[in-house]
Amino acid sequence: MRIWLKLAALAGVLAVAAGARCADFAGTWKGAFDFQGNSVPLTFHLSLAGNAVTGTVEGLPTTPAEIHDGRIDGDTVTFSVNTDYQGENYKLVFKGSAASGDGSIHFTLGTEDGSWSSELVAEKAAASGDSAGSAPAAPAAANSANPAQAAAADVSGTWKGSFDYQGTAVPVTFHFTAKDNALTGTIEGMMEGAPDKPAEIEDGTVTGGAISFAVNTQYQGETYRIVYRGKVDGGDKIDFTFGTEDGSWSNQLTATRTAESASQ
Repeated sequence: MRIWLKLAALAGVLAVAAGARCADFAGTWKGAFDFQGNSVPLTFHLSLAGNAVTGTVEGLPTTPAEIHDGRIDGDTVTFSVNTDYQGENYKLVFKGSAASGDGSIHFTLGTEDGSWSSELVAEKAAASGDSAGSAPAAPAAANSANPAQAAAADVSGTWKGSFDYQGTAVPVTFHFTAKDNALTGTIEGMMEGAPDKPAEIEDGTVTGGAISFAVNTQYQGETYRIVYRGKVDGGDKIDFTFGTEDGSWSNQLTATRTAESASQ
């Protein structure tokens, strides 16, 4: 009888343990939070090893931001990232729950000291070509270890888009040349009073489907460094977030590859 009781107790422990592991957080998740009236999109690349979580978060002023202290406890995931904002470094703490059962992660996020917080709901991104049970895609930050994968996004060519500035649509043209992980080229439309004057791209990189670069531009007699971070969407669109290096101004635009680039 004692043996059967012990076996029953062991079965109960294993059932609880299995339940604690039921939430599958591995993979790519996307959501957005509100910051001063603006919707800020984030992409989470989460990898699991037991109860440990690693990966990156894209969309913050420092991107990709490496995940630290990542842990899973049943239906809850917690981790932190470090990011810069207006010249200061902040530690942001994320706590997500999958307990709702709707296939999403409900996050609360905020500064470590509690002076600012927000919420977002992240949905799992479809993994094209992946079958059920396959390993999650490697985070973008790790793509440099695989040159073939890192060079997969072909962004060379001409792209056009526009953004809203104080109620006016500002057209922008990007001329990109990508070689391995390096990105060079120019941008037209960012120079005040000289929209056709090209601004040289600096510090350009391509990592998988993520690109980043900076340009220097003049506005009201001052020179500003504008940082761009983009995500290639389907090969013919790039969704950009961009803004001043100190984070005092930011905006978004979607650029589309021009027909002449597609035919090259």
